[in-house]
Amino acid sequence: MRELFDVTLSADDRPLSRAELIAAMQDTDVLVPTVTDRIDAAMIAEAGPRIGLIASFGAGTDHLDLAAARARKIIVTNTPGVFTDDTADMTMALILSVPRRFAEGAALVASGAWGGWAPSAMLGHRIGGKVLGIVGMGRIGQAVAHRARAFGLEIAYHNRHRLPAALENMLGARYVESLDALVAEADVLTLHCPATSETHELLDARRLALMKPSAYIVNTARGELIDEDALIAALEAGKLGGAGLDVYRAEPAVDPRLVALPGVITLPHLGSATIEGREASGERVIANIRFWADGHRPPDQVLEGFV
Repeated sequence: MRELFDVTLSADDRPLSRAELIAAMQDTDVLVPTVTDRIDAAMIAEAGPRIGLIASFGAGTDHLDLAAARARKIIVTNTPGVFTDDTADMTMALILSVPRRFAEGAALVASGAWGGWAPSAMLGHRIGGKVLGIVGMGRIGQAVAHRARAFGLEIAYHNRHRLPAALENMLGARYVESLDALVAEADVLTLHCPATSETHELLDARRLALMKPSAYIVNTARGELIDEDALIAALEAGKLGGAGLDVYRAEPAVDPRLVALPGVITLPHLGSATIEGREASGERVIANIRFWADGHRPPDQVLEGFV
C-alpha cells in the first residue's frame, strides 16, 4: 500500500478508538477498517468530504452501517471467501476436539496430574456416524460439510434457501426445513450464519432446550448468534455435552463461567488467523482500492443497498 498510495498506517495491533477512527476519516479518500472496528452512522456522518471508499479487511460487514455509507455515496468493499478454508479447518478441529475432550487432556498433562493410561479415563465420544447440523450453508458451511463427510458424519443443514440438488448430492447433505427440527436432531450443531437482527440469539433458551443432552455446539461465526447466559445455564445443568467457541458476544471479554466449564473449548477468535489468509485478504483490499482509484467498480463491492 505504501508503494501505491499515500497512506497512514496503524503501526501495531492496538485497535483505534472511536475518536481516532473519526479523525482518520477526516482527510482521507479510503478507510481500511478491520472487522472489529465498528463504523456506525454517526461516525460516517462526521467523515470528511473526500472519503469515497471503505475497504474493509475481512469478509463480515455487520460492523459497518451500510445504509449510512450508501447515504453518503461511500462504496464499501470486503474480502469474501479468503478465509473460508481457514475457518472451516478450525471448525472441523473443534468438531473433533470437543467430543474427544482433547483440551481437557492437554490441560491434564500440563498440570502434571496425569497418572497414565487407564481403561475408563478421559473417555469422549467418536464422531463417525453422528449427525452434524450445519446452520448456514454458505461458503464456510459448505466447506465444513465437505470436510465432515470424510470423517463419517451425517450432514444435515438449515439455510434460508435450499441448495441445488446437485450440490446437496456432492456434499452428501440433507436439507432440514425447520431450524427447530435440525437443532433437536443434531449430535453436533455448528453455526455459520451472519449476525443480523434475524439471527440475534438464534440459539436462545427455548432452542437450547430442544437439543439432546449429549449434543455439542460449535460457533466460529459470531458471538451474537447464541444467548450466552442460556448456553452457560444449559452446560452447567448438564443439558448439553459441551461447546467449542471461537467468538463471543462481548469480545474480547469472555464470560469466566465459560472458561471454567471443563467441556468447553474457548479460543481467541482464531478462525482467520493464518499468515496465508491474512496476506490474501490484504491483497484483496489493495485490489479493491486500485479498481476504485482507477474509476472502476471494485470486484468485492458490497451490493446491499447499492444500485
